[in-house]
Amino acid sequence: MELLPFLKQTNLFSEEDCITIEDNFEREFFSKGASIPTTTKYSQHLFFIESGLLRTYFVQDGKNITHFFSDENYFIAPINSIFFNKTDRYEWEALEPCQIKSIPYPQFLALEERFPRLARVLLDFTIMMMDLFSQKLNLHQSQSAAERYEAFLTMYPNLINRVSLGSVASFLGISQQTLSVVRSQKK
Repeated sequence: MELLPFLKQTNLFSEEDCITIEDNFEREFFSKGASIPTTTKYSQHLFFIESGLLRTYFVQDGKNITHFFSDENYFIAPINSIFFNKTDRYEWEALEPCQIKSIPYPQFLALEERFPRLARVLLDFTIMMMDLFSQKLNLHQSQSAAERYEAFLTMYPNLINRVSLGSVASFLGISQQTLSVVRSQKK
């Protein structure tokens, strides 16, 4: 969904306000496999995914570790860069062609002063993200590989056919071979 209809469906803003807010964002397109502009590991932009799918990952000991997936109607931001003025360890990769709206965070803050209800939109999204992070932490602390996979299917019901098994295995903290065994037992 594009940003304008997303804002309208919140029922927090007038039509005119939605258009004004949306006009402050810049639309960008990224092809499959492209790195979203955090490859410098420092960005001061807030992003809204209108279409497509991103994988957030980091490299550790030469291996790509999938941290998170973000698809349509997600806001994403390099937290360390924006709030702590530090480089970020995470990279974003387009797993599909992506249409993304972006805004420099200082410009977003100015926009939020004009439209204070924008804070509510981000608060709701932040609460949802905290819940997903909590679920992921629970996966790694207390669940078997099969339980992790079932939880992944619940957390991300529309992603299983859009994400490589290697990325799913990495996200779950299990080997691709273990994931294949779990999937074959599920059938």
